[in-house]
Amino acid sequence: MFNSLSDRLTATFKNLRGKGRLTEADVDATVREIRRALLDADVAVPVVREFTGRVRERALGAEVSGALNPSQQIVKIVNEELVEILGGETRRIRLAKNGPTVIMLAGLQGAGKTTLAGKLSKWLKAQGHSPMLVACDLQRPNAVTQLQVVGQRANVPVFAPHPGATSTELDQPAGDPVAVARAGVEEARQKLHDVVIVDTAGRLGVDAGMMEQARQIRRAIVPNEVLFVIDSMIGQDAVNTALAFDEGVNFTGIVLSKLDGDARGGAALSVASVTGKPVMFASTGEGLDDFELFHPDRMASRILDMGDILTLIEQAEKAWDKDEAARMAKKFADQEDFTLEDFLAQMQQIRNMGSMKKMLMMMPGAQNIRQQLEQFDEREIDRVEAIVRSMTPHERLAPKIINGSRRARIARGSGVHVSEVNGLLERFAQAQKMMKKMAQGGMPGMPGMPGLPGAGGGARKNAKNAPKKKPKSGNPAKAAQERKEAEARRANAAKALPTGAAFGQQDGDFDPSQLNLPKGFDKFLGK
Repeated sequence: MFNSLSDRLTATFKNLRGKGRLTEADVDATVREIRRALLDADVAVPVVREFTGRVRERALGAEVSGALNPSQQIVKIVNEELVEILGGETRRIRLAKNGPTVIMLAGLQGAGKTTLAGKLSKWLKAQGHSPMLVACDLQRPNAVTQLQVVGQRANVPVFAPHPGATSTELDQPAGDPVAVARAGVEEARQKLHDVVIVDTAGRLGVDAGMMEQARQIRRAIVPNEVLFVIDSMIGQDAVNTALAFDEGVNFTGIVLSKLDGDARGGAALSVASVTGKPVMFASTGEGLDDFELFHPDRMASRILDMGDILTLIEQAEKAWDKDEAARMAKKFADQEDFTLEDFLAQMQQIRNMGSMKKMLMMMPGAQNIRQQLEQFDEREIDRVEAIVRSMTPHERLAPKIINGSRRARIARGSGVHVSEVNGLLERFAQAQKMMKKMAQGGMPGMPGMPGLPGAGGGARKNAKNAPKKKPKSGNPAKAAQERKEAEARRANAAKALPTGAAFGQQDGDFDPSQLNLPKGFDKFLGK
């Protein structure tokens, strides 16, 4: 969604590189380009004016003029101000101390509230909660049925005593959503559900009658959280809509839906700043798993093309099979050959993590290769898996036996050309060599890795086989003293750098804050 904005900002910062000192004219030109980029992204004019004013004020201050690299300092300022207008810090759901936590969803018609109710319930269930959905959208035809289907897919119960509207005729009674909401909360309390998600009818900001209905539901159930669901592609009207809903139902948090769209995304940068309410969640796709907690600092990093490694790690942790990872780690430590069976297992692990495009776009500098990533065919993983599965178990363990006739058979079995089989085997051979070098003593040009069991063996072998230095002195007593001192130095070095600890520290002694690392990178090192 932020591709256009990210491209404009990245191009703006490139013009600052290599400048040892920034003049006021340089700062003004940079701020002007940032203003144009934000306006083109449909960010609200008051937000743009306030944002660029703060950036200019800080850029002309002492923190830039006294910096060793002024251009990087400008990027740092823009990043911090982006985090600020996106909400400052991550805001999580406030859980009720007694009884179920009640979450009410509100928003415009077509914003995606019903689907988001299912996503939120599945996300909460993965966090260890026991959610229940309540169908209070009795206005839209088949809205209740849609919520029941979504709840079934998320494996979450749905309280729906009223079928809702079954026709588009306006004179047909639609039931009492206030009574359904009140009964739904009581049902959850009796059945010991700790979270209740109330899906309300979509409404327009100018629809006084529907807004009054939302206020009545709010008074009836007294929710712990009122989440305003807004379509990220709404554009400049996002601010007016948000202000109308804030006045009508006084929402406590914002959920951005359709964040995977191709619109310019100004709503995300405007709503939180104008309303003063935090963005709490983001919907990033059509699947029930395409839902994530909103981190302002990570989103700012994505916009500035600095990547989002922490989210990538979290996704890997959820999808990765720990037993399989332990098996591969042992195999790596024992310096066993990396086989096509292992390769197939790794491919399946990657598939469980979701879209390859989304994962690669979280890497720093991904905007530079965005066109190549957009052309990447997700079905390539299916083709690779089909090729490997068309091999016999013996061929997967010993790919060197795969001759021309075997390659032709594998190509026919997987429905690809022989050239694709050849390409896969060549890439696998290179990966196998790389894995073997890593297990023996690190990558070429890199030292061995003492933090991994069994790693660095090649380095230790070389040290063991290396010729011992002769003592400098010809005096036997003096030579013995030199050897004793050398052994003492080696013993002290071994104490300072134990072979079983990464970074040359004992477990628990390493403090990532000692290094000049990006914010949150200590969590990455801890994983």
